[in-house]
Amino acid sequence: MNLDEKPAFSFPVKVGNISANAVTVHLEANAAELKALRDLWNVSEVVSLSSDLQIARWKKDGVRIRGRVEATIVQACVVTLEPVESKIDEPVEAIFVPEGSRLARIAANDGGEMILDPDGPDLPDMFTGDTIDVGVAVTEHAALAIDPYPRKPGATFGERIESTDKDDARPNPFAALKDWKKD
Repeated sequence: MNLDEKPAFSFPVKVGNISANAVTVHLEANAAELKALRDLWNVSEVVSLSSDLQIARWKKDGVRIRGRVEATIVQACVVTLEPVESKIDEPVEAIFVPEGSRLARIAANDGGEMILDPDGPDLPDMFTGDTIDVGVAVTEHAALAIDPYPRKPGATFGERIESTDKDDARPNPFAALKDWKKD
């Protein structure tokens, strides 16, 4: 995304206004945002998108977001191309720290190799300035839950048709070598 572009779904929060006590926020996309999300996600329609979040300080200068995102989208079935409605209900959890914060550094061992635990927590996201966009985090969590191959219930691919015509057969790359003989 270009830095000059406005996100499809945006809810900026001033970091300085966030306290240690979690604040509950309800976000809901309007008609224009739903159309922008449809284009961003390349789906037929985004019927709804809403999220209930708790936003609080994390450690000294970070921000933690926890909650759920719910959405209803319409996609084309990969078999029949008919519309398929899908429901998204995903947890949202993200931590943001200011750019350059020591909390965002990856731990390294004595040999200088980075230590990453695939089952461990994600590294915090970094923000620049004094504002984070909670709407973008919600959008990203919802996008990860979209089924890349939606299928209408009961839709199956037909039998595979094989060609029996010998002209369609691929030539054997070793056919030219069959007449070669070793002296």
